[in-house]
Amino acid sequence: MNAERARKFLLGLPYVVETAQWGGLVFWVGDKAIGGKMFVMLNLEAGELPISYSAGEERMAELVERNGILPAPYLARTFWVAAERWDVFRTAEWESELEAAHTLTYRKLPPKTRRVLGLPKAELKQLILERRKVLAAKAAKKRKS
Repeated sequence: MNAERARKFLLGLPYVVETAQWGGLVFWVGDKAIGGKMFVMLNLEAGELPISYSAGEERMAELVERNGILPAPYLARTFWVAAERWDVFRTAEWESELEAAHTLTYRKLPPKTRRVLGLPKAELKQLILERRKVLAAKAAKKRKS
């Protein structure tokens, strides 16, 4: 596995949205404008931890016992782990871990957000655009204050 293969796999999961933030790529279950939550971060800077993801409390305790997996900086309190290198898992294991992170995060979404994700694509896209406008207006108003 590498960053490009992980990215391709993640974008194939349901409701996944990618944003460029914090020097890397962040993957969300649902757009953050409608209450989506992030579940994977890929660091694109060399020499840094290449990937962090949501593992859940029980799985995190198991994973940090493994060589090359550690609590994710800044996100360990929410049970995220980080890999020191890509070869800590084989490709099939990575896919299983990332799919589990996706499922865990989806299940934690509020019922309203899950219902919105079930809308027809065109309706969902329109709702996200409208919500982004509202959020941008609020941010502009806050900056003026």
